[in-house]
Amino acid sequence: MSHEFTKDLVALTPVLMRRASRLANNQAEAEDMVQDTLLKLHQRLEDGAEIQDLRAYGMRTLSNRAQRYWRARFGDTLKEDMASIDPDAPLRLDCADALAAIATLPEHQREIMRWIVEGETSPQILSDRTGLPVGTIMSRLARARATLRILLHEDNA
Repeated sequence: MSHEFTKDLVALTPVLMRRASRLANNQAEAEDMVQDTLLKLHQRLEDGAEIQDLRAYGMRTLSNRAQRYWRARFGDTLKEDMASIDPDAPLRLDCADALAAIATLPEHQREIMRWIVEGETSPQILSDRTGLPVGTIMSRLARARATLRILLHEDNA
């Protein structure tokens, strides 16, 4: 396997660990899931597979690994009340990731993004609340969104 793939897998490890920690019951289980996922990715790359988006493929592999674990533990006949992950869990995880990324923004951008999250999307109302010109609100919002795109892409890469 090329050094480039090894570097990519090492860079992917923290992202997989964050997601596995949310899917597993404990840290050891999460580490096992990530190790299995990395081994599977390594094997696929060694076999010459061309994976276009290693991050997305790794996340899907991890998700499949978690599903296999739960099937093995509870059998193929999972009942709705036995589900360990709510059906909307992926959406909630994405929202949690977005809120965590917003928390890292500079205060002036974080404040505007909090109001956006709460449902306020009118630049004029945001301007009235902050006392800032609409143009300043729009530029801060644009910079905040650009930063969030970078942060969330790195978290998903």
